Amino acid sequence: MLVRNNVIPWAPAALVAISLLTTSCASHDDIASAPRVTASASAPHGYVEGAQEKAEQQSRLLLNDPATGDTRVLDLITGKTHEVSRTTDTTELTTDGRFGYFHTAGGTRVLDSGAWMVDHGDHVHYYSAAIRDVGRLPGGPGTHVRSDAAVTAVSDEEGRTRIYRRAGLEKGNVGSARTLPGTHAGAVVPYAEHLLGVTDNGKVAVYDREGKRAASPDARCEEGRGDAVTRRGAVLSCADGALLVREDNGTFTAEKIPYGSDVPEAERATAFRHRPGSDTLTAPAGKRAVWVLDVNERRWTRVKTGPVVSANTAGEGSALIVLETDGALHGYDIATGKQVSKTKRLLTGAPDADREGSSAGPVIEVDRSRAYLNDPKGRRVYEIDYNDNLRIARTFALDGEPALMVETGR
Repeated sequence: MLVRNNVIPWAPAALVAISLLTTSCASHDDIASAPRVTASASAPHGYVEGAQEKAEQQSRLLLNDPATGDTRVLDLITGKTHEVSRTTDTTELTTDGRFGYFHTAGGTRVLDSGAWMVDHGDHVHYYSAAIRDVGRLPGGPGTHVRSDAAVTAVSDEEGRTRIYRRAGLEKGNVGSARTLPGTHAGAVVPYAEHLLGVTDNGKVAVYDREGKRAASPDARCEEGRGDAVTRRGAVLSCADGALLVREDNGTFTAEKIPYGSDVPEAERATAFRHRPGSDTLTAPAGKRAVWVLDVNERRWTRVKTGPVVSANTAGEGSALIVLETDGALHGYDIATGKQVSKTKRLLTGAPDADREGSSAGPVIEVDRSRAYLNDPKGRRVYEIDYNDNLRIARTFALDGEPALMVETGR
């Protein structure tokens, strides 16, 4: 096990603020140290102004302590931690693969992590750029933010959705928004150059990016909660299972993937976690089991586990990784339900969220080769090799509690 023993101090708030004001469009240390390239007619394929194209995935972790507001970006390539301006009382931290969204009572702060990928299907581009604050989006706790390459949809608790141009966020400003007509339950999801939503009466609605209604499949999703976009289509969790919405030459279809039996409300899948690009989704199935949805096979599997804190999987034959209340990671064979691996106790103290109404607490992030687990009370993050019996590959020591964590660059 490789342990990073150096403890990285949190920067004082005033110094951080000055740093951001003077370097908001410049590099943070060596994250984007190469000179900016001026656009030209001879720009190569994949060129992005102000960014460096890389040969490998540029994974970074965004970390936040809601109590103190301390916020940082951990570069998983270099192992270095970069301080950014503070955000206190964060109730949830989400990401679309590049931007971090810090949800607070006063709105949603947007942070450009400076790491992302562009998937063209037959090949992928990886990019690295400067970390910078972008601004704030309206909407407090309960706001849903979903993005694709062109737009970002922000849905508030009242069901109203505003659509922002992605190009504005990439240039460092939030910009103006277009409001989608009507109200919707849960998130509005950008998919296939359109926007998918579920109306208050449970009907699936499809809009173009200008907010105009498009032809929608004759489908319903009662009590819709979770959502995910996969290579097979957009998945919505409903009271009776999942709804898979697909697009083919401008035509949208919907296919139900039922649980196969009546599932009590407390055991339904309401929030999906998965490796970006994977067609295998996970969700808690009550307190002592995990749902695994194989979108390709249109099949739900309920894996019985110990008491669940968080779960995830890399999919494609990989084990289901479950953090249980014993503070250890457990690996389960999805097909048989048998436990195949287990770590020692990794968490310091109780693994439950410390703050009522907050999603703060340990989570499992998964990319193409590693998984990451935050230990807030232990002030560290573990890097896990899930292809080697959950071996601890690296441990990152931090001088602060990483109570909230998301991974970007995937």
